[in-house]
Amino acid sequence: MTAQWWQTAAKPLDQPMQANAEARQQQLTKPSGSLGQLEPLAIQLAALQGRERPRVERIWISIFAGDHGVVEEGVSAYPQAVTGQMLANFVGGGAAISVLARQLRATLEVLDLGTAVPGAALPGVRQLRLGPGTQNFLNGPAMSVEQTLLALQAGRDSLLRAEQAGSELFIGGEMGIGNTSAATALACWLLDCPAAELVGPGTGLDGDGVARKARVIEAALALHGPALRGPLETLQRLGGFEIAALAGAYLACAQRGVPALVDGFICSVAAMLAARLNPGCRDWLLFAHCGAEPGHRRVLEALEAAPLLHLGLRLGEGSGAALAVPLLQLACRLHDEMATFAEAAVAPRAP
Repeated sequence: MTAQWWQTAAKPLDQPMQANAEARQQQLTKPSGSLGQLEPLAIQLAALQGRERPRVERIWISIFAGDHGVVEEGVSAYPQAVTGQMLANFVGGGAAISVLARQLRATLEVLDLGTAVPGAALPGVRQLRLGPGTQNFLNGPAMSVEQTLLALQAGRDSLLRAEQAGSELFIGGEMGIGNTSAATALACWLLDCPAAELVGPGTGLDGDGVARKARVIEAALALHGPALRGPLETLQRLGGFEIAALAGAYLACAQRGVPALVDGFICSVAAMLAARLNPGCRDWLLFAHCGAEPGHRRVLEALEAAPLLHLGLRLGEGSGAALAVPLLQLACRLHDEMATFAEAAVAPRAP
């Protein structure tokens, strides 16, 4: 495998199945368009899955965890020890995503890519340990080139496990104190806009904390500016292990033909990076929600994404995506099980 595996073309959409699904929608016993976003959602899933009547029953959720050296600049309301502690909570069943995964009967995979304060080896956590968190991007690149490539590969490997398990939908989640700072710095480069327009409270910063976070991000952008020649270099210098892994997973989803449901701000930034690395990736991404972080809406707009939920979420973990899964399932059920006008002996719309 070459270091540029992500440049392999995305799997093409199944246009005949898309056309069949569109035709079926026009025959169902309802006015055309009356189910809003659920109608194009079912059609899109038909094109992605290559079947006229798609289904979303086998769900795979991968949580990528990693810490960020920039936390030493006071950009988070929580200590870095929380990242490792939450890994235990994930596999112990007490985290929000754990509850949601149980409800959805989804496979939940947890990966430690590099926590700053690692605990004892936890049953159920994949230990990859690319480093004790990233470096402080105010002092230099957040990751080495090798760490960046390994993190991208970790995301791809996770998707391959999901594919082998027969998963019909992939959800990526993240955990890492300081990762909204990294994601905001990346978004500033991707959108070419100042930090003040995108920065938010993350885990709960007050106004002074948000202002300090914006100053730190602007200083990092100024430091690395001349070296930010493309998405890969920008990811290496400003990103994080979990953000790189998410991008790698989304790229692999597109190449292997597994639809991905994108979670919140950090995941959406990773998705945008993936689409910059390989534009064909974009077709394989569904977007779950628009969260409370100010930059999230801007990223979604740039991706021309229509999120399914607007609930003011800002938890991460893949929780917003998990909450949106029932909408995908119901869109598929409606598409599959509703009667056609002919089957129900209902008169269709007059010509």
